Amino acid sequence: MEQRSDSLHLINPFVHKMELINPLDKVKTAVFTVLLLPFRVFVICVLLLLAWFLACIGLFGLTDDDLRSRPMKGWRRLLKNLICLVGRCSYLAGGMSIRVIGTQARRDEAPILVVAPHTTFLDSVIVYVTNMSSVIVRKESMDNYVGKLINYTQPIYVWREDPNSRQNTIKAIKERANSSEDWPQIIIFPEGTCTNRSCLITFKHGAFYPGVPVQPVCIRYPNRLDTVTWTWEGPGVLKLLWLTLTQVHSACEVEFLPVYVPSPEERANAKLYAHNVRNVMSKALGLPISDYTYDDCKVLTRAKEINLPFAPSIVDVEKLRESVGLNKTQIEEKIATSQPGNIPENSINYVEFCQRLQIQQSHPHAHKLFSLFDPRSCGVIDFREYLLCALFLMKPSQSQIDLVRSAFKIYESSSGGVTCRFFRQILHHTLALPDDVNEVMFSQIRKGTLDYITFDDFVTYAKGKAEFSKIFSQNFESCEKPKQP
Repeated sequence: MEQRSDSLHLINPFVHKMELINPLDKVKTAVFTVLLLPFRVFVICVLLLLAWFLACIGLFGLTDDDLRSRPMKGWRRLLKNLICLVGRCSYLAGGMSIRVIGTQARRDEAPILVVAPHTTFLDSVIVYVTNMSSVIVRKESMDNYVGKLINYTQPIYVWREDPNSRQNTIKAIKERANSSEDWPQIIIFPEGTCTNRSCLITFKHGAFYPGVPVQPVCIRYPNRLDTVTWTWEGPGVLKLLWLTLTQVHSACEVEFLPVYVPSPEERANAKLYAHNVRNVMSKALGLPISDYTYDDCKVLTRAKEINLPFAPSIVDVEKLRESVGLNKTQIEEKIATSQPGNIPENSINYVEFCQRLQIQQSHPHAHKLFSLFDPRSCGVIDFREYLLCALFLMKPSQSQIDLVRSAFKIYESSSGGVTCRFFRQILHHTLALPDDVNEVMFSQIRKGTLDYITFDDFVTYAKGKAEFSKIFSQNFESCEKPKQP
């Protein structure tokens, strides 16, 4: 595990907040939305349509097998220069200048271009800057307008339905990188997902398995307002496009670093190779490195989908739990499954928090863990919300009904059931159901004059409703938000 500074523990690389606070920025955005945005959108659409038309010409007469079996030559290859020019002009039409620093290596010097940090869909500019180097894409996503342009890069395809997708992709990268034919260079974003540029997260190893030299490529957006960052928690595509296109000027810098030639040890160890290349890029970018991974994105997405308490901070909760050693114990599960009514309904302070979890109060990360559940610095937290997050992290792939069962255990009273108030909280934070729906459901489930219901009562009711059928058998699945251009 990488060593990180203490402050980095509270930097979530998957969260980006973008709001216009300055009144002048708000006025400019409003004015340019009317005067500038329509013109820019029109010009960009015309240029992209032209690029698509050129790609259609270049692909005419070629099959998918042709694109996979041999590199383009002759006029088809020369046409790339024109497409790249049109593509770069589309960025300029949107007010974004592109500055290139350094020199792109030849393919025989570096078959693979390693690009970081990956922070936005606008990183697709790297395709135009590198003369349409090959990307890695899902084959299923190619049946659209953008697919024509991506196909012209002769990408390495990934088939979602293929159970051996990962192994086959690595094999294809190795074959392409070590081929004696004049294929385009391969562009790989080793982080695997978008971050907010606060750090470089763990590099995936796909670019490094071939053991060939790579050229690190850094992307920066040195703008006063960050209107481009697209993360798992933050503004969506349309809002970011709107804010970017209503700026007078935006900037993008692409820096080609010297080619990194792996040592014999790095060729034999892709993890070591990825680690060392990341260190080089970290120094060039002036960013710290972090042990966050793409899998953390999946955990964050699951937490958001079910509306888990403090979902945006769930990745930090996981890291801090590991730091204080809670991932090596079963203390949270033991507390959750203890005698009903033993978990305090009232808020607890930091001292009691540490005592219940059997961790040292002096541990610096213990206090940070507590503070994540005390965003207003009140000095107390709802311990049940912490336990629910902890149980979710301990078994992130559990079925939804198992998480509901755990929540009932946490919130149930000595009677063995939960009141309407806690029932609302349980379904709100495990199934993302609104409170008014939960209140109606509670009144339908409870028996007679009882003011509580049990987990078994809920299961009996839910099994008779079609809308709950999936929660009994479906495990949480990774959310595959299309981040790579």
